[in-house]
Amino acid sequence: MVNQVQRGDGSWQSCKSDSSGASNSGGESSKESSRCSTPVLDTDRSDRLRDKMRRRMESGERWFSLEFFPPRTASGAVNLISRFDRMGSGGPLFIDITWHPAGDPGSDKETSSMMIASTAVNYCGLESILHLTCCNQTKDKISGYLGKAKHLGLKNIMALRGDPVGADWEEEEGGFNFAIDLVKHIRSEFEDYFDICVAGYPTGHPEADSYEEDLRHLKEKVDAGADFVITQLFFRAETFLKFLDDCRAIGITCPILPGIFPIQGYQSLRQLVKLSKLEVPEEITEVIEPIKDNDAAIRNYGIHQAVEMCRVLMDSGKVPGLHFYTLNREVATMEVLRQLGLWIEDPRRPLPWAVSAHPKRKVEDVRPIFWASRPKSYIYRTQDWDEFPNGRWGNSSSPAFGELNDYYLFYLKSKSSKDALLQMWGQELMNEESVFEVFTCYITSQPNSSGHKVMCLPWNDEPLAPETNLMKEELEKVNRRGVLTINSQPNINGKTSTDPIVGWGPAGGYVFQKAYLEFFTSSENVTALLKVLKKYEPRVNYHIVNVHGRNLTNAPDMQPNAVTWGIFPGREIVQPTVADPVSFMYWKDEAFALWIEQWAKLYEDESPSRMIINYIHDNYFLVNLVDNDFPLENCLWQVIDDMFELLDAPTEPLYSETCQNEL
Repeated sequence: MVNQVQRGDGSWQSCKSDSSGASNSGGESSKESSRCSTPVLDTDRSDRLRDKMRRRMESGERWFSLEFFPPRTASGAVNLISRFDRMGSGGPLFIDITWHPAGDPGSDKETSSMMIASTAVNYCGLESILHLTCCNQTKDKISGYLGKAKHLGLKNIMALRGDPVGADWEEEEGGFNFAIDLVKHIRSEFEDYFDICVAGYPTGHPEADSYEEDLRHLKEKVDAGADFVITQLFFRAETFLKFLDDCRAIGITCPILPGIFPIQGYQSLRQLVKLSKLEVPEEITEVIEPIKDNDAAIRNYGIHQAVEMCRVLMDSGKVPGLHFYTLNREVATMEVLRQLGLWIEDPRRPLPWAVSAHPKRKVEDVRPIFWASRPKSYIYRTQDWDEFPNGRWGNSSSPAFGELNDYYLFYLKSKSSKDALLQMWGQELMNEESVFEVFTCYITSQPNSSGHKVMCLPWNDEPLAPETNLMKEELEKVNRRGVLTINSQPNINGKTSTDPIVGWGPAGGYVFQKAYLEFFTSSENVTALLKVLKKYEPRVNYHIVNVHGRNLTNAPDMQPNAVTWGIFPGREIVQPTVADPVSFMYWKDEAFALWIEQWAKLYEDESPSRMIINYIHDNYFLVNLVDNDFPLENCLWQVIDDMFELLDAPTEPLYSETCQNEL
């Protein structure tokens, strides 16, 4: 195929691409031009889960993991993915997703176990384990699910028999009746691709003839190929410690993680105990029965009980990690982890953008800056790439991006409801200035004229990044006048990599970035801006485009411009973000479409509000500016000031023949 990219002089440059989708120019092969020897910064990205565990056990580093179950509704899926992002910030080693046979768990539905686990891996960057049960499954069906999981980037399976649908277990013709059969099948069909987890029962499986017999079955599962064990919940530390000693005594040497359940409510405790066929110790029953109608009191007790039990486990020196049954809630589990000192929100990121845990993306360490606030969208649009940039980004490593036709995929949807978005963005828009107010309120965190805080925009569904505060006054000023910013970063000259605001990468390094500003603005503003920019070349690179593809740039030979980089001990320079003219043309389609898909469609057809958003979509330009002199004070604010000064000058001839021709 041939991708055409319009140059700033109005001509078109053709970029041929091979069958893999990687475009070429200048005769360089894609692989040769997009690869260098820059090492991957985060070694965990390429390690297997069992290796991550081993390394932490050898170093004495404690860890935790979290269990979730698929939601019943599409809105529940949106909320759960948001919870992944929040709880992922505390540093779980992995999460796991349960398998519910009645919920079509292997389908492509947004509420299926398969899709939730895939989203956690690909779009939230979380190492994930997918549960898989034998219940109502044939051998061929299980093989199909395993193949699908591998294709989606899932690397870990929890092999379970599963609970019977009725009162008693019924054999499935051509299926498996025990977890050990599933473990053997995975190893037979997929060899060593998957890391396999199995379940352990500290008091013995309720259907086992004896505790000792259940231990022997567990050893058989491990001997068949399981890599580690997660236990059923329990209520006393000594219950698990005895179980652990008994496992070691019969030769089970793999990691065994205790399953921790912080009691969060009376009814949820009763339901879980019923399903797991466990007995609640009398000392716990005596406490919760008198307060069973007080949810806050029960949750506080549950936190205290879990913390005390976990401390005993960790103080034993035998427990390297804790696995938490969250019930898809976050408050109690996060509080337990904080009190244990395990919840660590490290401000230092491995890279300045959200990484994916898909194994084929493990070498990826550079992306265009345009998707900084929409990383899930970037991953979605590049999911079919055969290779990813490692070391630098160039025209020859810019394959065609996939179309983004479905803005309502649950991992791309706004977390806010339609009513909430209307409260933030305006029940009714009066004019373009109404839109300016929305952007300004988002930047300032001040309530809008209706008294509602603007917590998101179509281009950013999250609160502002901390580094935005470094430019808050300037951003407020320009947004009030119709320079509608959707992406920006300050210039940084050698901050330590551990800096809590702009730091990333390993400790001991220094990070740098050029000032960057991206915004929508009117054609009148762009006309003035083009005149002003002539005074700032070559210091300032610009790229200006409208929805129709009118394209103006001074990027030399359409080459990418590194806007973030870092220097680390014993490593080459790492360059994780670029302003790339080629990919900007793919981004602009998405950036303009969000006006319509996320904002205009909130309003009725032909309504004044919808017409205002449509007008902006049709007539405004998308602009990005890069200040290349990063050691100096950011000049981009002066560029915008000069633009406004030119616009405000009563005698200055604004529309020169040159500018009119360019637009």
